[in-house]
Amino acid sequence: RDRKTQAILPLKGKILNVASSSRDKILANQEISDLNVALGCGSRSSYDETNLRYEKVVIMTDADVDGAHIASLLMTYFYKEMQELVKNGHLYLAIPPLYRITAGGVTYYANDDNERSTIIAKLERKYKKIELGRFKGLGEMTPKQLKETTMDPKKRALYKVLLNEENAEDASSKVDSLMGRKPELRFKFIQEQQYFSAKELSEDLNI
Repeated sequence: RDRKTQAILPLKGKILNVASSSRDKILANQEISDLNVALGCGSRSSYDETNLRYEKVVIMTDADVDGAHIASLLMTYFYKEMQELVKNGHLYLAIPPLYRITAGGVTYYANDDNERSTIIAKLERKYKKIELGRFKGLGEMTPKQLKETTMDPKKRALYKVLLNEENAEDASSKVDSLMGRKPELRFKFIQEQQYFSAKELSEDLNI
């Protein structure tokens, strides 16, 4: 990282789900307290944009299901506790690679199975030996690999988290349904997604 412009705050495992926790439990949580101190801008009614210490707040997690869950918990935290930070375009998601592909002394990175297959298909036309590795997490990357894929502003890829008038109502509904205290809403969402997936599959197969 560039120490002049970048800082890293390691968080241990999955943080508290603020959408289903009491205010007292949120205030007593150490990871959330550390995050609030690091950003310096306060939360909820005491949020002050002028005290935000960083222009970009980037969520970095592993490129797997557990990583996606942790990212969801963090986005829920920012949505519930620092919604103005999200609305003003400060929140981002890093896109760490899932695969490392090496051929001819050059390393390529792939974010998913499709990208991996595309890169390998191109390399096979030119190289006989292709090395493929899968990252289990950010922790097993070398400092050079981390810089190339998630830290270097010139090379990294980021998703910007958007929240505006057009999607505010949908975002509120999704957070309450998926992260809130009512498990029946999550179950309903899963059922709906299964229905649409089955419907799309049947249409693709002309059933």
